[in-house]
Amino acid sequence: MKLYGYFASSATFRVRIALNLKGLSFENAFVNLRQGEHRTAEYGRLNPLQAVPTLIDGEHVLTQSLSIIEYLEETHPMPALLPSSAVSRARVRAIALLIACDIHPLDNLRVLQYLLHELKVGKEAKDAWYQHWIVEGFRALETMLTSDSRTGTFCHGDSPTLADICLVPQVFNAHRVGMELLEFQTVRRIFEACMKIPAFDAAQPSKQPDAH
Repeated sequence: MKLYGYFASSATFRVRIALNLKGLSFENAFVNLRQGEHRTAEYGRLNPLQAVPTLIDGEHVLTQSLSIIEYLEETHPMPALLPSSAVSRARVRAIALLIACDIHPLDNLRVLQYLLHELKVGKEAKDAWYQHWIVEGFRALETMLTSDSRTGTFCHGDSPTLADICLVPQVFNAHRVGMELLEFQTVRRIFEACMKIPAFDAAQPSKQPDAH
């Protein structure tokens, strides 16, 4: 397998965690988003959205982090990243999608660059935008976690799932802009439990070869 990604990309971070949890080896292909390497015609032929991650598995080209992780789950089912029952899988996916669809896209690099360069928003306003969407999303997430007895050591039970794979990179994003997340005690507790697992720790941005 070959993973095209960027050390600071949350979506690539998710896929690295999943690959590590599954015990799958992969080759890194680094795409520097800050230098615009994702905008090349060559990469665009691989991934039409010109985004990361892209996973190559044999002759198959896979894009979108959650789709890639579900593919890994189906082709390498153990250890499982989704629960066995339909209703529990729905809960895990709801948590994952809250983060991956309702928080992360609003704070993605291309959105922030558009705010700064096209709409001429100042840095303070851009940072306020960034933090607003994290707080709004994490308030909903904290309620989902604290109000449901299925929350355990991790977002769902006592084994990491797709939900935790999405939670950890988003907490890293918050920390990167100086957010302490003091009001989100359950989110912080689960994050700390995840980071004790080598598969999560090895996937963090600072430990990637292209980190700068």
